[in-house]
Amino acid sequence: MGVPVIEFRGVSKIYGAGEGAVAALRAVDLAIAPGEFVALMGPSGSGKSTAMNIMGALDVPSAGSYCFAGTPLDSLARDERALLRRQYLGFVFQGFNLLARTSALENVELPLLYRRVAPRARRTLALAALNTVGLADWAAHTPAELSGGQQQRVAIARAIVCSPQVLLADEPTGNLDSQRSHSIMALLASLNHTQGLTIVMVTHELEMTAYASRLITFRDGQISPAPEGVTP
Repeated sequence: MGVPVIEFRGVSKIYGAGEGAVAALRAVDLAIAPGEFVALMGPSGSGKSTAMNIMGALDVPSAGSYCFAGTPLDSLARDERALLRRQYLGFVFQGFNLLARTSALENVELPLLYRRVAPRARRTLALAALNTVGLADWAAHTPAELSGGQQQRVAIARAIVCSPQVLLADEPTGNLDSQRSHSIMALLASLNHTQGLTIVMVTHELEMTAYASRLITFRDGQISPAPEGVTP
């Protein structure tokens, strides 16, 4: 597989202490190769969201190590982890997290503002990202003027505008009906296939995992065998 873009080596995550301690992850080993589309699934409290938070450098293991593209993150300071998130990771959430009073274009430009990209270049890159998700004609519309599926497409455009190495999607279809859910999943699969974008997605919907190339199931803080009939 070469160097994994995401690798857990015996990762554990403990919240609390003493008798109140809760083990969210228990010595988890996993590796995700560049270009994979991986779905994480499991019941509430299984550890999948904790794993996603560690992958996104939003949290750190209590034990074990997490390497991103071969680089251990254990010793990174908080601002260094924030820099890694900005440079290499894109995030999509169940709630679209768009700024309500700004246009789709301005929402997509936001990560470029943090990078101090010049206005003309910002606009060009944001329009290109909106075109990739099929919303170039909706650039001037605010979120209130867009459907739920369109809002999620804007959120995906915002996540990919800086060309991340990995896209982390946390329940990206959780607020959408079936038709729009499949549309969003088809878009993610297209980004994976045509751009080689590595995607890691948390979902509770088994139907949506069909778009992924691999399924990792969590139970009680550990990786468990995939559901019957599903290829791990």
